[in-house]
Amino acid sequence: MNLTTKYLGLELKNPIIIGASNLVSDISMLKKLESAGASAIVYKSLFEEQIQLENLEMHQLHTGYEERYGESTSMFHSELYESGPEEFLMHFKEAKAALDIPLIASLNAVTDETWYEYAKKLEEAGADALELNFYNNPREFEMEGKAIIAEELDVIEGVKKVVGIPVSVKLSPFYTNPLFTFNEMDKKGVDGFVLFNKLFQPEINIETEEMAFNYNLSTEFDSRLPLRYTGLLYDNIKADICANRGIFSGGDVIKMLLAGADVVQVVSAVYKSGPQQITKMLEDMEIWMANREYDSLEEFRGNMSKKNIKDPFAYRRAQYVDILMKSGDIFKKYPT
Repeated sequence: MNLTTKYLGLELKNPIIIGASNLVSDISMLKKLESAGASAIVYKSLFEEQIQLENLEMHQLHTGYEERYGESTSMFHSELYESGPEEFLMHFKEAKAALDIPLIASLNAVTDETWYEYAKKLEEAGADALELNFYNNPREFEMEGKAIIAEELDVIEGVKKVVGIPVSVKLSPFYTNPLFTFNEMDKKGVDGFVLFNKLFQPEINIETEEMAFNYNLSTEFDSRLPLRYTGLLYDNIKADICANRGIFSGGDVIKMLLAGADVVQVVSAVYKSGPQQITKMLEDMEIWMANREYDSLEEFRGNMSKKNIKDPFAYRRAQYVDILMKSGDIFKKYPT
């Protein structure tokens, strides 16, 4: 079977990409993922906030006792704790050198200047493409949604001006109208969309009455939302589509391709089942394609998108209404 595809201008041997995570911090794991069949890897995100936090901690460490001893005020120089992304970039270069498949950089910055500076540094470090990780966590009641979108559009435009590599955006689904947002970003020349960001959500431990921080792995049901928007976006935008979240099997990949995705990103599947799961997913895809006499992905990509199916209501709320009208059927499947 021919599983090759294109994404962000890159020629990929298959549509399975490893998404950004701490999995890629280990060079040996990178090689295992490549050997298992991953066609590209998104390196863990460069977070400006993390660098700022590390600088603050170092500053506190160096200045906490400076008033106790006269010589302490000159013991350390500011250069020691005002660090940038250099260590991150060093590890990124090591990962790039270890791989024969494309390595995509992921960036989440705070200020406009840092978005542009770090994007350029990642390109210089050898990134084959760049993924802008848009993660807006609303904290102000007064901020309007259109202001958030306008800021992100400015970032896209600015980054595209300073780098020559393809640029994608990884978005959350929490826009008033995600389709409007996709369309506006598409006009700015975005090369691809990743649907969707798996956002951190807080948890509370009722025994200790403290905030709890649990692992935020996907479940199989998380794929429904990216599936819907993939089907809606197919052939309506110029940018490529990458489906993300809740993809654990070859069947899950096929569903996304049928909806219109160019590629998928997986993370939780590897955490739960190891790199060998990538090999299993690819094998299952080949079996499915052989049974239906498909020789390439292009023969069925988008066949189940909104554009190509006969049911005009499949991607609309009317489907939910239909389910409600047949609500009694659930007792046949799950008898009480």
